[in-house]
Amino acid sequence: MHEKKLMRRLFSCLTMVILLYGNGIQAEYLDRIVAVVEDDVILDSELKEETAAIVAKLKANNMMIPPDFILRKQVLERIVIDKLQRQLAERSGIKISEEALNAAVADIARQNGMDVSQFREQLQQQGLDYRKFVESVRNEIIINQLRSREIGGRIKVTDREVEHYLETHGDPGIEKIQYHLGHILIAIPEGASATSIQKARQKAQHVVQELRGGKDFRETAISFSDGAQALQGGDLGWRYVGQVPTIFVDVVKGMQEGQISDPIRSPSGFHVIKILDMKGGAGKHVVTQTKVRHILIKTNELIDDEEAKKRLLRLRERIEAGEKFDILARSNSDDKGSALKGGELGWVSPGALVPPFEAAMNELSAGEISQPVQTQFGWHLIQVLDRKKQDNSEESKKNQAREEIRKRKIEEETELWLRRLRDEAYVDIRLDVL
Repeated sequence: MHEKKLMRRLFSCLTMVILLYGNGIQAEYLDRIVAVVEDDVILDSELKEETAAIVAKLKANNMMIPPDFILRKQVLERIVIDKLQRQLAERSGIKISEEALNAAVADIARQNGMDVSQFREQLQQQGLDYRKFVESVRNEIIINQLRSREIGGRIKVTDREVEHYLETHGDPGIEKIQYHLGHILIAIPEGASATSIQKARQKAQHVVQELRGGKDFRETAISFSDGAQALQGGDLGWRYVGQVPTIFVDVVKGMQEGQISDPIRSPSGFHVIKILDMKGGAGKHVVTQTKVRHILIKTNELIDDEEAKKRLLRLRERIEAGEKFDILARSNSDDKGSALKGGELGWVSPGALVPPFEAAMNELSAGEISQPVQTQFGWHLIQVLDRKKQDNSEESKKNQAREEIRKRKIEEETELWLRRLRDEAYVDIRLDVL
């Protein structure tokens, strides 16, 4: 471990030398290293560019901008976390194809009521670089796939948990209170000493005192929070009580609009919650269910994205030539559970499947077969068998409860996972350049 750290320090020093003395000619200034993250570096220019983007967003949302040294520290920490995730994704072989990336960008443009060309022009009018936007979308997709692989697979929701949820919270689809939550996290590292924990507790208590004294919550979150939403002013968005993380759900239920919680202890640190707003909501019981089946080809060291697509296209040609979908699914699909049933997933309700799969499925008519579709599980060939309207109140309640429990668990586990990733990594912050 000591040798590994020494090599990293030598790497960072060598990088600085290259930056300052390229081709043997001394330069007055090219760039500065503000952090070493494992075997990568963060340059001052990168930090400045990201900080400028955050400042623009804060101004656009009429949010107060904290002092430069605080903002730079927060932005630098976000870049560090981002790089650590990208490095892990690269080591794990996670990639996004150009086809999937272009589809994601087109979907974003469509959500904004534009085609891709119009969307590109709109970004340029706002002074934003289209290529950088596309790369940010790529980065977000890769990180989401990484989190799905690292965290999503470990999350299990039992029938007993669903029953207990419904007993405790009632029908998650009927009108009830929604909370617009603000969140500040004062983090503590894994294995922290009693002194470190006490310092974090005192800092959290000081934050609560200042907030209750009238200090702006969003400004405080940007300046002090270690949470993932710090640079969004700690905004967790609107949530039903069942979507509130378990560690502070009971506290939230007893609070009123505008209230600030006392510090709430968790393995990640101390949380401070504010109820920014409250409102009622309504659920939905009648849904369109789809009977669907699929063939899955997973990617691995031997099968890349192109090979998976080619295999599915060949299978699609065979089906169109008269071969049976169910027979080919049994012999070719990597989803062994559904393969035994000829690829059938049964009747599925909205939200039961991952978004890319569901979006492609919803575009199909009964009997139609999709082109290859990529999700975090691999590549799919999808066929819709039938559709129906279903008043499935009981099933809807259970599915909604199960999904809310799952989201809550994922959020809690993600926070711990990110903190662990950060604590276990080699990160050298150059405080003298901040």
